[in-house]
Amino acid sequence: MKELKNIVRTRAQESSAAVERLYITMRHLFNRGFYKPMGVSGETLREALLALRPEIYGSIATEKVELNGLLYVIERLPVGIEQCRFINLTSDEGYSKSHFQAIVPPKRKRNCYRIDEEQMNVEITRGRSDIYDILTHLTFLFIESHKIKARVLLDENTGEVSRDWQKLGEVVGNGERLELAEKEQAMSHAANVLGRSFSEILDVYDSFGTPENPDRFISVVYWLGKLAIEELVENNKRTISFSPILRERLGHHIHGEIWANNIKSVLKENGLIDRPIHIISANMHSVMNSLFAEHVHKAKFKEKGDYAIYEELSKSGADALRKPVEKFALEHGMISLPDTSGTNIDVQIFDTDKIDWTKSAFPKAKADDKPVIIVMDYAFGEQAYETIDELLKPYSDGKNRTLLNVVSVSIMGKAGILEGDKGDIMIPSAHINEGTGDNYPFENELTKELLENNGIPVYAGPMVTVLGTSLQNRDLLTFFNKSTWGVIGLEMEGAYYQKAIQSASKIRKSINPDVKVRYAYYASDNPLETGSTLASGGLGTTGVKPTYLITIKILEQLLNVK
Repeated sequence: MKELKNIVRTRAQESSAAVERLYITMRHLFNRGFYKPMGVSGETLREALLALRPEIYGSIATEKVELNGLLYVIERLPVGIEQCRFINLTSDEGYSKSHFQAIVPPKRKRNCYRIDEEQMNVEITRGRSDIYDILTHLTFLFIESHKIKARVLLDENTGEVSRDWQKLGEVVGNGERLELAEKEQAMSHAANVLGRSFSEILDVYDSFGTPENPDRFISVVYWLGKLAIEELVENNKRTISFSPILRERLGHHIHGEIWANNIKSVLKENGLIDRPIHIISANMHSVMNSLFAEHVHKAKFKEKGDYAIYEELSKSGADALRKPVEKFALEHGMISLPDTSGTNIDVQIFDTDKIDWTKSAFPKAKADDKPVIIVMDYAFGEQAYETIDELLKPYSDGKNRTLLNVVSVSIMGKAGILEGDKGDIMIPSAHINEGTGDNYPFENELTKELLENNGIPVYAGPMVTVLGTSLQNRDLLTFFNKSTWGVIGLEMEGAYYQKAIQSASKIRKSINPDVKVRYAYYASDNPLETGSTLASGGLGTTGVKPTYLITIKILEQLLNVK
């Protein structure tokens, strides 16, 4: 009889189990309708997040408050949410027609409404991934708030707090802009409260500020700690709830269906519904600029490098350069469709029959079949399935049913890389769904060889579709990278796009079974390298060249440019 060995789980296995628990727990809490994040109902979520210890949340499992992770989260949540005890996740339920002003986080497209001093409503129109994103961010926020409470609450029976905390309360209570001396005094008190050095506070202080409140960092720290203290001393638990309408609508593709029908209606109105269609998921500038910017600004940039014009167009405050390009595009075949469906996905339609190729960056274009290019802004996680699934369905005007002649679907965007650096390019050969291990191999029309020799390292191989960027975990990602999976990077939408494309082309037969697919990503971060995670900051102009290189290679294939 063989001797039984002690079976010890690796960190990768523990992390994988933690991700699964997070996924299941969040769905359970959603179905339940409400929960208290720092109470018994939120305990499983907290424990799973602490077991996972995502890279983006840095020192979440230590006593010190995590500063870069806090900044990352605050930029993706509405201003003032740290002051609210009640956070209500809703569908689009008509608040845009009220007197409430929409609060849109700087790094996430979602409408939020401050109902009163204690309540913030957050609209969820982009599917389950939006819920996972918010709940993990809020769980992190509340865990950090209790760290602050533990450092400043001296006696939970009397509510006695430390002197540093009293001083922060006075600063926030005054509500006035701080002079340099007052600001540095407040930073000194905050450093003691957070268990961080003065220089660490100094490094992040201004990043939290807004034009209206440059000292927002102090306010965020104070309110997080204040509500955590009240939870313990006064038993005023913070509560997250899900509106009945959100629970009823989620998963029914309501916003995606409206979005897709709007696009098809515009195609029909403009006589484009029967033409060959190429769909590109990208940002709202790279295709337009790649087609027309060189011609519009040829005199100004003729002596400069190939990508200089795109770098200038990508800078903040470059409206004077961008507007002439957009105006020219609208006069030469582009139709702009700002989103009205709630998906937060804007669309551009390019009628190539109206483009004078001699006045574009592709004078050798061979577009005799007069294709239509639909450019859709980035989807968010599972929303990718909802939108592409609806877009690839036949168009019906109530009388007739028209199958779309979709020739190709191209997906480009940012992703985390596991073998290179920020700005490098990844060409996937398959997408693996992190939560389930479901996998989607495909033949990618973009190849490593096609993008090489352009001064940017290019990697090819499988990529993993993760539940959320905030759940990146070093051990799990190392396993995916070093094991036989051979994963080169991670993103949030690939498996969902491919699932929708495969079902439409191979099973439902609503589009050409031989539809061509193109996937390419450039690296926004490397979660396996300390200091290179998403929380370490943006790409700046590093992302400009890979963005436009990928865009140009996609367009060359669509337009048969040899």
